[in-house]
Amino acid sequence: MSAPTTDSRPMTPNTGSVFSRLEELLPLVSKPVQYVGGEVNAVVKDWDAMNVRWALMYPDAYEVGAPNQGVAILYEVLNEQADVLCERTYAVWPDLEALMREHGVPQFSIENHRPIGEFDLMGVSFSTELGYTNMLTALDLAGIPLHAVDRTDAHPIVIAGGHAAFNPEPLSMFVDAAVLGDGEEAVLNITAIVRQAKAEGASRDEILLRLARTGSIYVPKFYDVDYLDDGRIRRVAPNREDVPWRVAKHTLMDLDNWPYPKAPPVPVAETVHERMSVEIFRGCTRGCRFCQAGMITRPVRERSIDGIRAIVKGGLEATGYEEVGLLSLSSADHSEIAEIAKSLADEYSESQTSLSLPSTRVDAFNVDLANELTRNGRRSGLTFAPEGGSERMRKVINKMVTEEDLIRTVTTAYANGWRQVKLYFMCGLPTEEDEDVLQIARMAKEVIKAGRIASGKRDIRCTVSIGGFVPKPHTPFQWAGQAPHEVTDARLHLLKEAIRSDRDYAKAIGFRYHDGKPGIVEGLLSRGDRRIGAVIEQAWRDGARFDGWSEHFRYDRWMKAAEAALAGTGVDVDWYTTRERTQAEVLPWDHLDSGLDKEWLWEDWQAALDADSVEDCRWSPCSDCGVCDQMGTFIQMGPTRTEEA
Repeated sequence: MSAPTTDSRPMTPNTGSVFSRLEELLPLVSKPVQYVGGEVNAVVKDWDAMNVRWALMYPDAYEVGAPNQGVAILYEVLNEQADVLCERTYAVWPDLEALMREHGVPQFSIENHRPIGEFDLMGVSFSTELGYTNMLTALDLAGIPLHAVDRTDAHPIVIAGGHAAFNPEPLSMFVDAAVLGDGEEAVLNITAIVRQAKAEGASRDEILLRLARTGSIYVPKFYDVDYLDDGRIRRVAPNREDVPWRVAKHTLMDLDNWPYPKAPPVPVAETVHERMSVEIFRGCTRGCRFCQAGMITRPVRERSIDGIRAIVKGGLEATGYEEVGLLSLSSADHSEIAEIAKSLADEYSESQTSLSLPSTRVDAFNVDLANELTRNGRRSGLTFAPEGGSERMRKVINKMVTEEDLIRTVTTAYANGWRQVKLYFMCGLPTEEDEDVLQIARMAKEVIKAGRIASGKRDIRCTVSIGGFVPKPHTPFQWAGQAPHEVTDARLHLLKEAIRSDRDYAKAIGFRYHDGKPGIVEGLLSRGDRRIGAVIEQAWRDGARFDGWSEHFRYDRWMKAAEAALAGTGVDVDWYTTRERTQAEVLPWDHLDSGLDKEWLWEDWQAALDADSVEDCRWSPCSDCGVCDQMGTFIQMGPTRTEEA
């Protein structure tokens, strides 16, 4: 479906709920229940009594966005403020989008079905760059001008956040501001600024200037980008003297002071995760070079056992869920994970409540921990992520898991009653060769062989899941050239043939993968600069929606959009994706401080090329990544959560 042209009629202005008009459309669309609201624990406040009104958007379908923990946390943090209202909105499926345009129904919130254009602020949380076009749909349906420069005091301030906003430059023409890092304190600081500004009758530009002056909120309009003749960036500089040259990320130091979510809304429709999610710690120092999340969330900050128990107890009582997910980037790395698991298992062993560690490293798993988590008899498959097929590749990416580690772990699991193991790998990694990928097939066969011996049974299963590697900002691989999709697809074909070639193992090994084309678009958006905004807009106008869903993604549409939007710029898709960067090059996100020292990242990139590994700095000497140098500043200057913050 094509997007409207620039002269299409805007959404009809509205005041109050649009549910009566929306209700007439719901029988005509798929999964209408996702649009009706009315969830347990949803917060409904008096609109007219509020001073600051937020709309939080997760730019995907309700079934994906409703369980998102980041949005759930910010939703509660904001609604705990007596004079603040926060409601949620999600991307609408194309069938409803078409009807909303036809009948003049604007983008709406779930709680009160209020037009999004009536809120003071619209916060959009991005976990993937492939959600960018869904934000444009929401803006357009809401009657909010796509381009930030065209907005007036009557429009909400649009703020991007989440991991996929750590390089907000491709979004700079669409968002008014961006927040890097943890959002809990950030949204309260923004709220305080907007509250004061509204009381003083300040203009939109004045509000944005106040946000920019904090040094921790990025406002693109106050920064200019100059380019060299070869297309590279010469510099990014503030265009006002009172705006900082670099913008820092937010780091929340004491998780126990922020015990969220306490009572998240319980979805009324089926969602991808139906559980009470509890973040047991934030950050990771394993140093996997491909992992943006691990790099940008440093340092590690653990939640206490008592804090975890309190959130679990309150959350189960408030939601009625029968599963608790203990979440982090590598949950078994919590220094007290054994005690946490035993404590929770003791408390809920007589109930129907199951416990899970969705993220477990091979070298952190032990069967005692797993048995505690499955004490009530519920036992699902285990997932491990060696990431690289060969030992050399695992050294390149600093995923220090040996094949012996993996075989020992799965042998223990199979011997103790597990029958299903899932292994996650990546294809297209820097310095990768065909043989590195083919090693995945051999490893999977060794896993099946070990499982059959350990269990004495042949009903052993191993699923190999392959994801394409995408270089990300603020990681050692930010300089790497991305493998062309043809290379990735050719290696995946070789791997599939290697798995299927042995009849004794073929039926026991499942094989799941995505082709390389979505990764190229993700890579374009991930490391793009401001010129990519025109590509995003063109792709959206050509019908791009829900690009993270294979049934909606169209590679050719993106390539045509890029060709049209980048014509005359001297750069193209390959320039942004497959080209390797030099140390001297100014990267589009260099003015955005993730806490990591750029020189340290470069040195780690060189170590990767030499296949040299680096130890986890939690248990070994500091590697001087730069994050800990700033902790004193964070501890001294971090705002305090108060009712008036």
